[in-house]
Amino acid sequence: MIVFVQENPLAGAILVLLWVGLLLYLLSACWWLLEAVVLARGWKTDATDIEWGFDDIQIRILTIDAEQVVQTTVNAVPDGIEDVRVIAEADLEIDGATVHVVPDDYDCTATNKGRAVEWARRRVYCDKEYVLYLDEDTLMAGFNGLPDADVIQFTEKPIYTGSRLSYLSEVFRIGYQFEQFGFHRLTYPLYAWGGGIAVRSSIEDDITWDVATITEDTNFLWRAADTRDLSYTLLNARFRNQAPPSLRAMIHQRRRWISGTMADGHILPRWYQPLYYTRIIAWAFSPLVVVLALVAAMFPGSIPTLEWYALLSIGLVGILFVYMIVGLIGYRKHPVIWPLLLALTPIAVAAHSIGALWGALSPVETFEVTEKVAPETIETVHSELEKGDLAEHEGTDRLVRDSENEFDMNANILDDD
Repeated sequence: MIVFVQENPLAGAILVLLWVGLLLYLLSACWWLLEAVVLARGWKTDATDIEWGFDDIQIRILTIDAEQVVQTTVNAVPDGIEDVRVIAEADLEIDGATVHVVPDDYDCTATNKGRAVEWARRRVYCDKEYVLYLDEDTLMAGFNGLPDADVIQFTEKPIYTGSRLSYLSEVFRIGYQFEQFGFHRLTYPLYAWGGGIAVRSSIEDDITWDVATITEDTNFLWRAADTRDLSYTLLNARFRNQAPPSLRAMIHQRRRWISGTMADGHILPRWYQPLYYTRIIAWAFSPLVVVLALVAAMFPGSIPTLEWYALLSIGLVGILFVYMIVGLIGYRKHPVIWPLLLALTPIAVAAHSIGALWGALSPVETFEVTEKVAPETIETVHSELEKGDLAEHEGTDRLVRDSENEFDMNANILDDD
C-alpha cells in the first residue's frame, strides 16, 4: 500500500480518506453495540421503582400558539395530575390547564424555546418535586408515576401523520435510539430528546435554562451532569409525538438537532469528544457507507486493501439494517412485513441523514418549530382510530393497542396503528 501511495499520490490520498471515514463509522457502530448489548443491562424500571405519584408532578406543555394540538395533549394527561400548565407565546383557550403567556418584552440569555422555559422557571409557581416537560404534540401513554432520579427521560414512538418517508425514517431513528437504554451508565447521557423529560425542580432552579442554545434539553442535561453526580433514568413509556408531516419538516428538524448539539459540544469533557464527533460524522455521512461498499465491490483487487475495505463496508451496511430491525421491534411491526420495510432501509437512512449533513456543513443558529398536524388528520390517516379517539385518550393507557406484545399488521403497512 505504501508503494501504491508513493506512485499514485492522488489515488493514495483518496484511499486513506476512505479508510479514515470507514473507521470512524466503525467506531460509532461498535459504541452503539456496546451501549445496546452491555450498558443497557439493568435499565428497566418496573412498578416497584415508582416512588413519586401524580401529586408530586407539575406538567408544563410548551407551544407558540397551536391551540388545537395542545388541547389534545392536555386531554391525554392522566386525570390524577391536577397541576397542568401551558407555556405559550399567545393567549390560548385550553380546558384542563392553566395558560401562561410569555411577555413579548421578557429578556434573558436563553432564546426561542429556552427563553419560554426559563421564563416559566422564574415566574410559574411550583411546589412539586418534579417538573415534567412535554412538547405541544406529545401524548402521554402508559404513565403511572416517576422513579427517584434527578432526570427522567421518556422514550418516544412518533405517530404517522401522512408522510410515509418521514415515518419510515422515524422507525429507523427509534431503532438507533435504543442506545438510550444504556445512558444510565454514562456520566453524560449523549442527548435528551424523546417523548418528554422530567426534572427535579430543585435541580432545575440550580442549573436554570438561561443559556443560548437551540437544543435546550440536551444542553441542560450536560450542564447538570457537569456540576453534580446526576442520577438519570429512562422510562420506556413510549409517549406518542408526531412524526414530521413532510420530508422538508424532517430535514429542518434534523438540521436543528445536529446544529444544537455541535454548538453545545464544548460542555462535554475531553474524553467524550472523540465519541461525540464520531457520532455526528456517522449520522451525517451514513448514506456514504452504502455507496462506498458498492464502489469497493466494483473494483476488487484493483487497489491495495480494497478487498478488505469492501468486506468491512458491507458489514457496516449490515448494521444499518440492525438499527431498522430494532425500530421495527419497537413499533411492534409484524415480522411478515419486515422484508419490505427492510428493503426500504437505504431510503430511510438517506432521508434521516439529509438534515444532519446540512447541519454539519451549515449549522443553523435559530430555532424553527417542526410543523404539526391537527388531531383530525391523525385520526383520518389511521384506520384503527375514529373521530374523537385522541381527545378521549387517557395518559395511563396505551394509545391504540391494549398490550405492547400485540403486533401491528395493517393493510397500510406504513401506518402506525
